[in-house]
Amino acid sequence: MTLSNLAEVSRSITEKVLELVDEGVATPIILIDGRAGSGKSTMAAMVQNDLFKDGESLPRLIHMDDLYEGWDGLALGADYLQRNILNQVVARKKATWQEFNWALGHRERWREFEGLTPLIVEGCGSLNRTSAELAHLRVWVEASDDVRMARWLEREGNIDHWAAWSAQELDFYARERSHELADLTVAN
Repeated sequence: MTLSNLAEVSRSITEKVLELVDEGVATPIILIDGRAGSGKSTMAAMVQNDLFKDGESLPRLIHMDDLYEGWDGLALGADYLQRNILNQVVARKKATWQEFNWALGHRERWREFEGLTPLIVEGCGSLNRTSAELAHLRVWVEASDDVRMARWLEREGNIDHWAAWSAQELDFYARERSHELADLTVAN
């Protein structure tokens, strides 16, 4: 299914997640993926806010930007997510990980999550063949190249890493076929 109204999409995701909670799923996992600048962060924040309004606790939101080890770290970030967070949450263990500090170029601040509230993971590489098996809801967000580039420039202030990051995305998504794994595609 493809939807374009973000508020409508967020409500739909919220309803599905709350249904899962009512069915006894203690920690529903929602993965929101798409190419850089497609609107993943905006979508994830809307879902988190809607779930908080309608649910009993604030869902945990993890940004893949905190898991990559720099501009060359897309695939390693996806692996880090799997090993340190998703595998632990599914095993009902405490997930612990370190966030990457982009200014200093290394991991530093420790984070943890014990589940019992929805988990939203957004970012390039969050949806792949391995993570898809563990997720309860998989979302792919799309936007035109022009829109994505404009958002990149607004966020980064330059295009210094655009080509290298785009190449990583193309390689990763060709291998993982992430968009085909999605339950829902959002045209943004």
